[in-house]
Amino acid sequence: MTIQAKYAHTNIIAKDWRALASFYTEVIGCVPVPPERDLSGEPVERGTGIPGVHLRGVHLRLPGRGADGPTLEIFSYEPMVEGGVKAVNRPGLGHLAFLVDDVEAARTEVLAHGGSIVGEVVTTPVGDSGHFIQWCYVTDPEGNILELQTKK
Repeated sequence: MTIQAKYAHTNIIAKDWRALASFYTEVIGCVPVPPERDLSGEPVERGTGIPGVHLRGVHLRLPGRGADGPTLEIFSYEPMVEGGVKAVNRPGLGHLAFLVDDVEAARTEVLAHGGSIVGEVVTTPVGDSGHFIQWCYVTDPEGNILELQTKK
């Protein structure tokens, strides 16, 4: 049986949700979807399985998807558990990809706002279609991996 589903959001856990949300609004073009979230209490503890948990954050509408499109949910947790090193080849969520007009210019903007380089800007063919995609991996200021890409 296949369930009836519609994609809703992707969540990023941030050390500083306000700073990371600012990066995604200023650099990527996401738009805040009020209200800000401030969640705690028994239902949140039961839902997360974390006694005494407190979440704060915001949903950001992803660019190019309209008023009813999916969001990027950025939350900070109390208590917070430190994670391992993020890598493009680690099992689990690998990266968020964004179509941009100019990969080099977008990469420069990400770096100017606290992101970092993962690899080089490259151009690769799309199968045997005769089309190409230029892309690169960078990180946001908290080390989450982003792919910037454009069709050539």
